[in-house]
Amino acid sequence: MPSDDQPDVFLRSEGSDKEGPLKSLGDDAVEGYDDNLDYDEAEEAAVRRIIDLRLMPWILFSTFILNMDRTNLSNAISDNLPGDLGFTTAVVNNANSMYAVLFSIAAFFGAILGKRFGPHRFIPFLVFSWGLVTIGHGLIRDASQFYLIRALIAITEGGVIPATLVYLGAFYKKNELATRLSWFWGVQSLASAFCGLMASGILQLRGINGLGGWNWMFLIEGVITVLSAGFFFFVFPRSPYYTKGGLNFGGWFTDRQARIAVTRVVRDDPMKLNYETRVKPSDVVAALTDYRVWGHLIITVVGLTFHTPYGLYLPSIIKSFGYNVYISNALTAPNYILGFITMTLMTSHSDKVGERGFHGMFAVTWWIAGFALLQFLPDNSPKGVFYLATLIISSGPSTHPMNIAWMTENTAPVGKRTVASGLIIGFANIYAVYASQIYQPWDAPRYHFGNYIILAFLGVTFFLWLGQKYIYVYLNKTRTAIWKGYSEDDKAHYNATTTHQGSERLDFTFKA
Repeated sequence: MPSDDQPDVFLRSEGSDKEGPLKSLGDDAVEGYDDNLDYDEAEEAAVRRIIDLRLMPWILFSTFILNMDRTNLSNAISDNLPGDLGFTTAVVNNANSMYAVLFSIAAFFGAILGKRFGPHRFIPFLVFSWGLVTIGHGLIRDASQFYLIRALIAITEGGVIPATLVYLGAFYKKNELATRLSWFWGVQSLASAFCGLMASGILQLRGINGLGGWNWMFLIEGVITVLSAGFFFFVFPRSPYYTKGGLNFGGWFTDRQARIAVTRVVRDDPMKLNYETRVKPSDVVAALTDYRVWGHLIITVVGLTFHTPYGLYLPSIIKSFGYNVYISNALTAPNYILGFITMTLMTSHSDKVGERGFHGMFAVTWWIAGFALLQFLPDNSPKGVFYLATLIISSGPSTHPMNIAWMTENTAPVGKRTVASGLIIGFANIYAVYASQIYQPWDAPRYHFGNYIILAFLGVTFFLWLGQKYIYVYLNKTRTAIWKGYSEDDKAHYNATTTHQGSERLDFTFKA
């Protein structure tokens, strides 16, 4: 609660960006919001820069660690992990399907638990947990232990991304979030690039103390993760209003800046007035019954399908072109770096012009061109040309952060948005249940049959983006016509009597 020297604060009612009945600051409301606070663009920009400089580097480092520990399996496979443990890649595919189910379940509860315990504490706890499990990867000896360790890594990693989305929502406005999410997923691409380079060196430790190169890789990366988790406990602040303590010492802001940090976010999205309210069963029902949310979930599960088979076997695919295991892992780095650059540029442009659907269709077209080239190149093509095809695929701008931002800015109130955030991260992993089976051992090394399946999924994805855009354009047109047809008395009656909340209100405008 505010201290005694803080002024009385009044909040607009939840459910609309229109003026409504006022209520005093409640136990669950956002502290630091000041309805009467005036500030200019320069002051707001200064606050945003502080958040970008003080919060985002640690958020990006945490997701760097996450993706380092998520992509190292592909490096281990190229170093003969399956052969060393006495099984084939079929076991890897099955374990990856299991991982997808457990990760998705953990993701759904991650957003809810993040709200319950506070993302600033929940995220470091998860990082510490999966760091221990990553170390365990380096100690396994057979298929049963491989299945067990993959189950544990899914459970411990699954909740961190939705918890992070909840966390970032307290610091950034809607039109700022997609760009920051592009940084978030872009750093994951850089982590994959870094891991490829690091693996090319660490894997050469094979034979030292009787361990394989992949054993050393998991052990080293696990220790890095555990140490990082301890650091995160002391740098993540509770909220924009409470940044003091730990390694933040006296805090980031003056009292006025702290109020600007909170107020600017709430004015952008009045649903965040009750940002700290815990998720209710009605929020779960509202998210699960919203067909617009399901549109984004289907785009996710269909559009990301190719990432699992392609990403899991990319080092092995490059190796099949004629490169050795160390060069193959190093050559994954340019792929991920190019993907980071194009994703950041596209998402930033999407934020700038306020458009999502056409940007998504552009990215899908890029991937179709890349997979078509990889699929139809003659077998006797130079290995450099084959590698160029993988560069084209990997450099396609990822649509995932833009899709998440599109869904969150069009989903309200906050409780419903929190549940939807957990769902979309879950769906961003559940597709691996079937996607893990697309590249089969009998189809290696060109995976022609698997690539036909991927091209079919991408074709469907193009029309899913088009359809989602049409839905939002149509709803805006029809709702605007109805609202403009209301008299002022009709509008007042609607505001006083409606049971619609958030994005169900007639005066809610969707971004298309």
